[in-house]
Amino acid sequence: MPFIDSKVTISLSEEKKETLKTELGKAISILNKPESFLMLGFEDNYDLYMGGKKLDKGAYVSVSLFGDASSAQYEQMTAEICRLFEEHLEIPAQAVYITYHGVNDWGWNGRNF
Repeated sequence: MPFIDSKVTISLSEEKKETLKTELGKAISILNKPESFLMLGFEDNYDLYMGGKKLDKGAYVSVSLFGDASSAQYEQMTAEICRLFEEHLEIPAQAVYITYHGVNDWGWNGRNF
């Protein structure tokens, strides 16, 4: 049960959201999770500041998943997310910040996994 929540400083068209949905759906396999359980959230036109300065183009991406993954898998996922945001949103990799959260208890459909 992964959830990828993205906050970006730019406007996202429906086309861009659809592209990211598809590409992140493929990328989630890096963390041994199926796309069929992937939930995504996009928040655009979000104000992000780093070091006291407002980012013109930047992103904060939070990846939560039931269980955990290895450091090597997280490293690979970071590279892929940065690549996707740079390629499709023109947000440079050095302005993409990613956190990972392993979750032990995850509820859905009236029960917990």
